[in-house]
Amino acid sequence: MSRSTSFRDRSSPLVAAIAAAAPVLAAALLGSFATTPNIAPWYDTLAKPPLNPPNWVFGPAWTTLYILMAYAFYRILRLEPGAPGRSAAILIFFVQLVLNTAWSFAFFYARSPLLGLIVIVPMEALLIATIVLFYRLDRVAGYTLAPTAFWVAFATYLNVGIFILNS
Repeated sequence: MSRSTSFRDRSSPLVAAIAAAAPVLAAALLGSFATTPNIAPWYDTLAKPPLNPPNWVFGPAWTTLYILMAYAFYRILRLEPGAPGRSAAILIFFVQLVLNTAWSFAFFYARSPLLGLIVIVPMEALLIATIVLFYRLDRVAGYTLAPTAFWVAFATYLNVGIFILNS
């Protein structure tokens, strides 16, 4: 085994980890940028539906979900580049991640529950599609995204409730 092959093989998990974590971290940071300054006073003054958790729950919940997203994406990136369905899974993952970030800008930055709904519904659909595509390639990766789909479904309920109660 040549020295360059040995280095490439050892660096591959690290490169995949960085490649998986970077876009997820960027989405998290951009979402936080759009959200944090708009919690008080705007979000705090909105009427909320039943089951709305306290604000402190959202940070740890999303942090956990972003870690799970990065891990699932890492598992897909570690597959052979020519694996059937891998490219489509990566593309759909990125599109749902962009919508994930866009939701924070639509709902919080634009202060628009209606725009939030326009973004979150296709985001959930693409998240479910990502789970299916990931599952076909790597069952653990698919299962790892399931909590995000459940949380986004719950967030959709909250978004609908806020839209109705504040329109």
